Amino acid sequence: MTRKQSTRFIPIIAVLLALLILVVGCTKPEPASNDKTAPAQKPKEITVSWMRDLGPSNPHAYYPNQLFSQSMLYEPLVSYNEGGELKPYLAESWNISTDGKEYTFKLRKNIKFSDGSSFNAAIVKRNFDAIMKNKSTHSWLGIAKVLEKTEIVDEHTIKLTLSEPYYPALQDLATVRPFRFLGEAGFPEGDDTLKDLKAPIGTGPWMITEYKQDQYTVFTRNPNYWGEQPTVDKVTVKIIPDSETRVLAFEKGELDMLFGEGAISLDAYKQLQGTGKYGTALSDPVGTRNILLNSSNEMLADQRVRLALQHGINKQSIVDGILGGVEQKADSLLSNNYPYVDLKVNPIDYSTAKATAYLDEAGWKLAPGQTIREKDGKKLELELVYDKTDPIQKVLGEAVQAAWGEIGVKLNIAGMELTAATKLLREGKFDVRFWFNSGVPYDPHTLINAVKEPSFGVAEAHSRIPMKQELDKKIQTVLASTNEVERKKLYTEILTTLHEQSVIVPISYIKQTVVYNKSLSNVTFPASRWDHPFNGIK
Repeated sequence: MTRKQSTRFIPIIAVLLALLILVVGCTKPEPASNDKTAPAQKPKEITVSWMRDLGPSNPHAYYPNQLFSQSMLYEPLVSYNEGGELKPYLAESWNISTDGKEYTFKLRKNIKFSDGSSFNAAIVKRNFDAIMKNKSTHSWLGIAKVLEKTEIVDEHTIKLTLSEPYYPALQDLATVRPFRFLGEAGFPEGDDTLKDLKAPIGTGPWMITEYKQDQYTVFTRNPNYWGEQPTVDKVTVKIIPDSETRVLAFEKGELDMLFGEGAISLDAYKQLQGTGKYGTALSDPVGTRNILLNSSNEMLADQRVRLALQHGINKQSIVDGILGGVEQKADSLLSNNYPYVDLKVNPIDYSTAKATAYLDEAGWKLAPGQTIREKDGKKLELELVYDKTDPIQKVLGEAVQAAWGEIGVKLNIAGMELTAATKLLREGKFDVRFWFNSGVPYDPHTLINAVKEPSFGVAEAHSRIPMKQELDKKIQTVLASTNEVERKKLYTEILTTLHEQSVIVPISYIKQTVVYNKSLSNVTFPASRWDHPFNGIK
């Protein structure tokens, strides 16, 4: 190339260099990184609290295991959905024999436990056999009482044989415990899972990755989950026994959500709602807040005394005051949004005149200048036990104490740890206590089964009512009935008798509350009362 030719290219090169500088100057600099890839999105985490330790998270055991955490780890064959619809879950389909005694389930294939082991008919049978080792403990759930045999048909088919027809079998299998499934590596020696487990291994969307007793539990997504993964990557549950401390922690931003019955007082719920700073929601009725009067106590064996005590409670005042108008006054044991429940009974309303008349008629007299009624030299004095971690129960107990004092009944109240209180209930060693029915999908069949089956406190509380044997026969008949018309008729008769006997005193229809940081969305209530709310949160 001649000098003249090379000189001609200089302006062109200058232009190209200028363009290159311009392009580079307009380009965003890459972040300092060795691999030049975009940074990973920050994991979505939420922190919540609970009033007590979650326990070992054993799918086949009760307290201290907590229902919501069990539902995060373990799954049922059948799921309960809005409107009471039962849908396939770990079982993709099922068939019921014409006599109602055999249930054959086709299991989904390619399902893994959180440790990567397979879910199949063999592990289903092992779980059912482990549960039935403790049949009497689980017989509050009717299927445990009638389940006779579990058979493996093939690798993904299991057959359950019942000793008699039991119409709510599928509803019972949809409950949170005990009929959910533990992975093989979680079984203790001897397979007595009621007493112990090696590790909480389930098929659910969550797994426990960190646990410090009485402080916190950390749940992370199960990488082997067969279904749709939750949007949230991690849920930390802090244990905060005191409800006021929970509220303060939430207000300081240490918690993202307050959920669960009894987690906070209903006054606190309304106060947080009133700030407008948080998301809040209130469920439809999920159960009934009751007082249980133990008729095995000689004083409470008389129906007139039980009716007097119910007439002595101003339920509407409790709803408007203690419950902040959030719940609804209960006029019967169950609200009419349960299957087979359409009760038309006369409410046992507040009336000190009726209460006084019943007590006088029963022989409990109030002497001049005295404040406690007596009969045959014995004072009408009772004790109410409550769960001391529940912020509502203590205040409610004090209200009942004051109300009964006005009609000459002395009520002592005692707060206990839930374990101790539950033990007394199961043994029938109590006068008066708070009691809540289970809600859907358990009721109404589980409520009436509890009235019939001893060892859970409710049957013991009804032991002295005069028609107990006849009532038990009706309960047996309705649970085995395959006739819808007969079922509805029998349920009406049974629930009406329970209402009239006033062993279970309904106070209000419970509603669940949730308060959450507005950075969260799609916060909803599960269809089943005791399931967890975390899967859909974004």
